Amino acid sequence: MRRRAEAAELLTIGAFARASRLSPKALRLYDELGLLPPAHVDPVNGYRHYAPAQLERARLVAWLRRLGMPLARIREVCELTPFAAAEAVAAYWAQVEADTAARRDLAAFLVDQLQRKDEENAMTATPAPLTLHYAARTDRGLVRPANQDAAHAGRRLLAVADGYGPGGALAAAAAIDALTPLEEAALTSADPLLALEEAARRAHHSASSAPVAPSADEMTTGSTLTALLRAGSRLALLHIGDSRAYVLRDSGLFRITHDHSLVQSLIDEGRLTPEEAPTHPQRALLLRALDGTTDFTPDLQLLQARPGERYLLCTDGLTGVVPPETLQDVLTTAATPDQAVENLIALAYEAGAPDNVTCVVADVRLADA
Repeated sequence: MRRRAEAAELLTIGAFARASRLSPKALRLYDELGLLPPAHVDPVNGYRHYAPAQLERARLVAWLRRLGMPLARIREVCELTPFAAAEAVAAYWAQVEADTAARRDLAAFLVDQLQRKDEENAMTATPAPLTLHYAARTDRGLVRPANQDAAHAGRRLLAVADGYGPGGALAAAAAIDALTPLEEAALTSADPLLALEEAARRAHHSASSAPVAPSADEMTTGSTLTALLRAGSRLALLHIGDSRAYVLRDSGLFRITHDHSLVQSLIDEGRLTPEEAPTHPQRALLLRALDGTTDFTPDLQLLQARPGERYLLCTDGLTGVVPPETLQDVLTTAATPDQAVENLIALAYEAGAPDNVTCVVADVRLADA
């Protein structure tokens, strides 16, 4: 008698679909995936029946699908306690927001790039020669006992490096020194990326050949490297580590590098918010750099330079304490690259300058301007 009463309480797949706001097709899929199996399947006709108690789980699945959560992740969330599930949903949504912000910035940059390319294709005249007007400054800051940053700014090459470990200052200087011969190298607009990559590879090889720390407790020596090399109207960009490069255009300030750090990977995975990153205990841990413990895997891009653009290369001693909107304000209002680097260093000092601070600012201008 009791079994008949329980059977009478079961809902057909159609009734359960209406109550849960899931389609019968979705319910069949979720059954196959083990996400929401029915309470009973008729052995004769195969009809699925669901218990009213399953509605709570079904509605949770429906809500999570509306958030765009993948089914595999929904299955994991459904097996958690309510508190742990809440944390998992919050982490997922943080990842969605971080991905959306990154895609928004990338989309804006690509729209700008493609519009410029279309304008260039419409031009029949040879592009006017360009030149760089630049300034660079590196500062120890208020806390560090020594300056392990290095920088270079010249008519063709812009670069910053942030050394770390016992020999960090030498590593950063070596990274810059490996690139400076490119100032006088004979380059065409077709090969600046290759030349920049090969020079940086030599710096990485030198770091890889250096003695490795004998104890796991001892810090490895290495350096970040972010560089721009001009060849005609093109700029080759090489980036490894967590120093950064930005370009200021009429449409705004664009960050054109992605940090190779543990905290950035956690942000990308939705396990950390950008606001939490500056205080994370492992915020200085790099996943890629010029040292003896990582492969040489830099990011490489070829950009089209245009008159009126302003580029910023900097170490994390600046970006760790000065927000992007303030960077844009300074780069927009400073009359010259010299004034821009001075103002940026001053802002880092106002924020306590806990790390070495290095900035390179360069304006792209017509050669006869």
